[in-house]
Amino acid sequence: TTVLTMQLNEDVEQVSENPTDEGEGEMEDHEDTSSVILPDSELGTSAPYLHFSKTCLKNVFSVILLFIYLLLMAVAVFLVYQTITDFREKLKHPVMSVSYKEVSLYDAPGIAFYPGKARLLSCKHHYYDHIPPLINPGQPGDIECTTQRINYTDPFTNQTMKYALVVQGPRDVKKKELVFLQFHLNGTDQDFSAIDYLLFSSFQDFINSPEKAEFMKDCESSYSSWKFSGGFRTWVKMSLVKTKEEDGSETVEFKQETSVVNYIDQRTKPRSDQLFFVVFEWKDPFIQTVQDIITANPWNMIALLCGIFLALFKAADFAKLSVKWMIKIRKRHLKRRSQVMNHIS
Repeated sequence: TTVLTMQLNEDVEQVSENPTDEGEGEMEDHEDTSSVILPDSELGTSAPYLHFSKTCLKNVFSVILLFIYLLLMAVAVFLVYQTITDFREKLKHPVMSVSYKEVSLYDAPGIAFYPGKARLLSCKHHYYDHIPPLINPGQPGDIECTTQRINYTDPFTNQTMKYALVVQGPRDVKKKELVFLQFHLNGTDQDFSAIDYLLFSSFQDFINSPEKAEFMKDCESSYSSWKFSGGFRTWVKMSLVKTKEEDGSETVEFKQETSVVNYIDQRTKPRSDQLFFVVFEWKDPFIQTVQDIITANPWNMIALLCGIFLALFKAADFAKLSVKWMIKIRKRHLKRRSQVMNHIS
């Protein structure tokens, strides 16, 4: 009797400390009371303990769910941090993209020769890689190319005058158009004889330029120069590379493959002069375009962040409801226990 009285006093104190204010809770409590108040013959000691074990299992399950959702929230926060970090890294390290565009006709390039004391003997356009044998090597021949002579000051010293012979390059890549040129140098004081040349993207731009000297100075500052030697046939195969800069501008440069074939001089008398032969043609019909692209898509990142934040809010809302539900279950259990003990008393 003393033990029962002490338990009843503890239950009354717990009920007085956790009063219920909600009307819905009171309606459920009335229903629960009606289901709890049973005849004396049907009351047993196992019913409260069975109901308590079910409530305990529910509470444990709720706690496990709460920890699972807290874990998911932590994973979501980590994903947000990792996504932002990856986006910043991709912004700092763009990827180089290379694309190829096939064309049938190129814009005829300009070929600027710096022959010095050498003289242009002949210049012809041929097709399908067919170059007929030379009839009178070392003698002036037909000049069927469009040429332009220009003098300008050296862009690097601004003191030396330079003489350039500008020739229109090949255009028709399908017919394998090529330009074959022959130069003659009547004696030289140097041990090695060579002629410098450079390629620029458009011969027509040079013709249309009102300041051709300034145009050539800009070309020499922007493009690389090469050489071909005397006593050989130098075969130059060009390819065009366009590079798009970050500011939207486009730069053009040439890549070339050079092969050298020995020229057999069959002239009867020994000569002290030098003959230069050079061939220019396109390597292939593809224009290579190079540009830096940023693989990070801001819209994809925004969509991912929105999804992660929605999951966070949903998880937080579920955790809040779970805590409220656990508190409500606890209060209901204490009230039922108090009612059962009062009924027993």
